[in-house]
Amino acid sequence: MPEVNTIERGVCKSDNVCCAKLHVTDWLADIKSVVQGDEIVEVRFKNTRKDYYRNVNNLKIKVGDLVAVEGSPGHDIGVVSLKGELVYDQMKRHRVTLNNGELRKIYRIAKQVDIEKWKEAIAQEHQTMIRSRQLVQDLNLDMKIGDVEYQGDKTKAIFYYIADGRVDFRQLIKVLADTFRIRIEMKQIGARQEAGRIGGIGPCGRELCCSTWMANFISVTTNAARYQEISLNPQKLAGQCGKLKCCLNFEVDAYIDAQKDFPPTNVPLETEKASYYYLKADIFTGIYWYSPRGDGPASLVAVPVERVKEVIRMNRKGRKPEKLVTERYENNTKQEDTFHNVVGQEDLNRFDKPQSRKKSRNKRSHRREGGPTSDSGERNRKGRNPNRNNGR
Repeated sequence: MPEVNTIERGVCKSDNVCCAKLHVTDWLADIKSVVQGDEIVEVRFKNTRKDYYRNVNNLKIKVGDLVAVEGSPGHDIGVVSLKGELVYDQMKRHRVTLNNGELRKIYRIAKQVDIEKWKEAIAQEHQTMIRSRQLVQDLNLDMKIGDVEYQGDKTKAIFYYIADGRVDFRQLIKVLADTFRIRIEMKQIGARQEAGRIGGIGPCGRELCCSTWMANFISVTTNAARYQEISLNPQKLAGQCGKLKCCLNFEVDAYIDAQKDFPPTNVPLETEKASYYYLKADIFTGIYWYSPRGDGPASLVAVPVERVKEVIRMNRKGRKPEKLVTERYENNTKQEDTFHNVVGQEDLNRFDKPQSRKKSRNKRSHRREGGPTSDSGERNRKGRNPNRNNGR
């Protein structure tokens, strides 16, 4: 049997690095579990699919074992990814499949016959996906088959598809069942779920969050970018899936809390000399940036939030301050440098500096006076200095 790539199942050739998606490090592995009764085990399947099973037979299972678990129908083959106390915390994050209100069971540790049949099923997945896409195109259905996952006993296959709206795929199921002679299950996923199953590297340089730890997807709106003063550029706000980045929601609550007492930004500040209009804000330092009318961003003035409130109250009473920022607030607007370039290695223009003329003149005058040449230097290295008196 040819070698089958099982990386998508999280079966790695290296013992030091785990290639599984949504991998969880068990920091409590060396602590004895106090849970009584049947042990609940987390089992992973292809890409980001995980489920939880009850070890009713009290099998001696360790993380990384291939096990045969209860399927619908038949049995499936998965990899034990987590056991112990952290399993119950993970069950709160993931959707658990129940059978008649109870967790499914682990039948046995996978035998050699089970593993061979499981690898045969894995080898057919890519060809099945290509063929199913051709059938979808023949039926003129507005959907895309993103992935195919066979059950471990080769009696069932899950077809993951993406569609913008509702799709009547009843005829497709009949054609797929007649073509592949298996039970068909259609499961619709979104663009975020597809990105998590495929994986990749995000603009931050790290692996995608939907492939490493995110189990539930919360809707993201452009309001999150507005609260954080991020440019509303669709190309920069979109992730690998083409949707708004999930990380826009990570810090938005902190920005909202910081702006609770901030004054409105659509009110100009009137002084005796000019009118100032809001341009941007440094939220966590509490500084608004204003520019005079007509000057644009060329002449920005940093104004603390407290001073902005004070000027707005004065303008409402019909008074105009002489200066926008007084000496009382000037110290608050001075920002300290957090980076000090001591060595000068970070200077972008360090290679553009011209060579010193004095140094080049000294070289030319040294050559005219008959300075040491390359031959004399070679003799000096050998210990025969021509300027040295050889007499004894």
